[in-house]
Amino acid sequence: MTDSINISMATRDWVMLIILSLLWGGSFFFVGIAVADLPPLTIVTLRVGLAAITLWCIAFAMGLRPPTSPGIWGALFGMGILNNVIPFALIVWGQTQIASGLASILNAATPIFTVIVAGILLPDERATPLKVAGVAIGFIGVVIMIGLPTLQGSGSLLAQIAILIATISYAFAGVYGRRFKAMEINPILTAAGQVTASAIVLLPITLLAEGPLDIAGPGPGTWGAIIGLAIFSTAIAYVLYFKILESSGATNLLLVTLLVPISAILLGALFLNESLETEHFVGMLLIALGLSAIDGRLWKRRR
Repeated sequence: MTDSINISMATRDWVMLIILSLLWGGSFFFVGIAVADLPPLTIVTLRVGLAAITLWCIAFAMGLRPPTSPGIWGALFGMGILNNVIPFALIVWGQTQIASGLASILNAATPIFTVIVAGILLPDERATPLKVAGVAIGFIGVVIMIGLPTLQGSGSLLAQIAILIATISYAFAGVYGRRFKAMEINPILTAAGQVTASAIVLLPITLLAEGPLDIAGPGPGTWGAIIGLAIFSTAIAYVLYFKILESSGATNLLLVTLLVPISAILLGALFLNESLETEHFVGMLLIALGLSAIDGRLWKRRR
């Protein structure tokens, strides 16, 4: 946990962060489709279960083998609970009550909590005034870009609180996950292990709470959304997640939640013929300004 990381991200890490935002930007779309036919815990269990199968296929094809240390598996279970079980279940349940746009705004609060948690628990990720200001500016950009009208008639207060609790869990997961660098585990094995642990935890809970899955029930669109959610928004995304976490730390990693709304809106414009308005560009500009402040290099040069 004491291994230092790069406070300012390299170009390679920024590229991975942008790709990760595209993969996670699609998750709100996939969940929005799946919740029409499937209950929340079933969606989450299918997501991590299929992601685990995908990741172990990749791992074995690369000649990697599962870790055998009980200590490593204990850490993977802890990561799975903080990073998957708690937040995935809360966000999917929240999206049954509120719109995806509001869910992504609330999810974008993750860096705020991460700056606080990492600043307290990690000596090499202390919060600075510039970093705090950057998070605040970026969050304002998210709200402007998605639109304040989204907040009106937003539905269940409990659903909004649930998603905020999910962001706090993500913040602790980002800090907790720093230990895997010291364990020298391949990021693919870390990703595979944590989603496997999540599936093991979730399966009995899901069967007890929601019963067995009726495979014939969901239509092709729902299954397509589940597969996209599992393979792209979970399996591939978590390989990038652990690579960025290893090199750039929890605070920089979870800046991705500020980029996710940009990705979602741009994907809508490219593939769903949705138009880009002035507020979208203003929001993107503010997010870019906030990210540059958190990274810090440009601001230090100007000083």
